[in-house]
Amino acid sequence: KMPASVPEADGRHRASAAFSLSFLSLVFSITAFSSSYWCEGTRKVAKPFCKGDSKGDLCIRFNSPDGNNSQAVQYIWETGDDKFVEKKFHAGIWYSCEERINDEGEKCRSFISLTPASDRGVLWLSIVAELLYVVLLLIGNVLMAVEMCYYSSVIDGLKINAFSAVVTVLAGLLGMVAHMMYTTVFQMTVNLGPEDWRPHTWDYGWSYGLAWTSFACCMAAAVTTINKYTKTILEFKHKRKKLERSFRIQYRFPDH
Repeated sequence: KMPASVPEADGRHRASAAFSLSFLSLVFSITAFSSSYWCEGTRKVAKPFCKGDSKGDLCIRFNSPDGNNSQAVQYIWETGDDKFVEKKFHAGIWYSCEERINDEGEKCRSFISLTPASDRGVLWLSIVAELLYVVLLLIGNVLMAVEMCYYSSVIDGLKINAFSAVVTVLAGLLGMVAHMMYTTVFQMTVNLGPEDWRPHTWDYGWSYGLAWTSFACCMAAAVTTINKYTKTILEFKHKRKKLERSFRIQYRFPDH
């Protein structure tokens, strides 16, 4: 009995590993898709003029205390880079936010409105592909959960296993294409986007890394599922050959 139970336990371990990886991929993809930290950086903007008694490094100061008198000659002390201040920003698929200079909080704008008109079609394709990626991951998770709790014939379990493997592989390919399309659109927006948005420095954020981690988990789940399917088929063939061999021996040497 022991040899028969070992493959079954190994199959359950592989099924639970595939389900765990697929579930992690789903959680990571939803988190990344809904966040706005795919790219982070800074924007260099001109400092506003100091008003009233406001002082500090975030506004331009005058030499005269009578700042409201338009007839007085004003001298601006800041020169070169001192006239500018760097504002942090972060952007995602849905919107882009940047910090305010003198106020608390952030100012957010739709990222779709910032994208050049020639690249909006690619951005919408990326959004559709991301949504399909999440939906297919959800279907794959449901199928893997059904397979783990399914105690009927092994053939039906193999059919579910094969279908979940196909769905997960397709999800991974869609996710990869979606992430690459968004990367292309963001780089085009950096070069051709509005002047009041273009970043001075930027890099990819934690959401971007989470999106690619989700893709890696999805492909690992697909490989584990395919491996389990292949191993089960090979075990079937091995058992069938052993059964045929025993029948041949019984046919040649029947019991008297």
